[in-house]
Amino acid sequence: MKPSSFYIERENCFGAHNYHPLPVVLCEGNGIYLKDVEGKKYFDFLSAYSAVNQGHCHPRIIAGLVNQAQKLTLTSRAFYNNVLGEFEELVTKMFGYDKILPMNTGAEAVETAIKLCRKWAYKVKGITENSATIVVCNNNFHGRTISIVSMSSDPDSYGGFGPFTPGFIKIDYNNIAQLEELLLTNPNIAGFLVEPIQGEAGVFVPDEGYLHKAFDLCKNHNVLFIADEVQTGLGRTGKMLACDHENVHPDILILGKALSGGVLPVSGVLANNDIMLTILPGEHGSTFGGNPLACKVAIEALSVLVDENMAENAEIRGMQFRDAISNIKSEFINLVRGKGLLNAIVVEPQGDINAWQICLRLKEHGLLAKPTHEHIIRFAPPLIINKDEMDSALNIISSVLE
Repeated sequence: MKPSSFYIERENCFGAHNYHPLPVVLCEGNGIYLKDVEGKKYFDFLSAYSAVNQGHCHPRIIAGLVNQAQKLTLTSRAFYNNVLGEFEELVTKMFGYDKILPMNTGAEAVETAIKLCRKWAYKVKGITENSATIVVCNNNFHGRTISIVSMSSDPDSYGGFGPFTPGFIKIDYNNIAQLEELLLTNPNIAGFLVEPIQGEAGVFVPDEGYLHKAFDLCKNHNVLFIADEVQTGLGRTGKMLACDHENVHPDILILGKALSGGVLPVSGVLANNDIMLTILPGEHGSTFGGNPLACKVAIEALSVLVDENMAENAEIRGMQFRDAISNIKSEFINLVRGKGLLNAIVVEPQGDINAWQICLRLKEHGLLAKPTHEHIIRFAPPLIINKDEMDSALNIISSVLE
């Protein structure tokens, strides 16, 4: 196998320069570990932005993939297939909804939720056509499409991509008063789209009770509460959904990433019939959404989450992580925060050493993590990590930070 420099130079030559990866070239993954082309082994503490909750190449998920790939991979939705209904029944019963609309990526699922919310606003709530407004939060990250970056407050996401899609109002995250004021004064609000924990913003956990208060406000004003659980869902925060921490059942639930265990792009939007059936045949769809290969993979991915108690393990290992980090004596640690195994350290830069430099040093010591912004490092290992493995990883983190 060629050296890392060969692969990095080839990507730089032929690929768009829209990412800034750590300088490591990975070629194998197994469980919580990754291996580079030089044969060095690493703890994976990013999990492909929480897509690999079940661990790399989980044998049950891969077996489901291979078995289905030898039978039927794609039919489009022009025909029925024998796997889609099985997936739909499993996921709707698991999360308590009437229907799911399967898509591929998280951004597609968010777009689908926006379209559903607007259809419901016109058909059910009675808002005047083309007047529906969706409330979003500053510092959100819901994807990269034009409509989604239109609701972003991050110049890196929206700068240079206008004109933008109208129909969104931004308020501060974790601010119930602002939400309440808007709902009292604007009759055209159809939905409130929120991340239960803001991941890309730096694992920003709202005050306890925020989600439930927001949900109650939405109910009182006939506004749909839409939860983007693409990153926070499926065991990552110590429960199957981050909303479960406050016993909130969203009107529209958006899932992605770990819905396939990191094997294929699979996402979905869940809602009850009064919302989902506002979209009629021909009004929305996807060639690959709901394909039998993706459905079989998702069935296995969801099943192993439950069968192997991954959410429960995430809760225990997350407490272990935060307790240990809190006891590290380091001038670089400003704050540690998170839930379950979605955690972040807010870094206090010292001289020319910032979050990026710390991640480079972690890589040299055998642990992969990635900064978000210049002063925050996110730590999100696969949910299968055990106590001894976490102890070993924490030794690396503490030795670097100290």
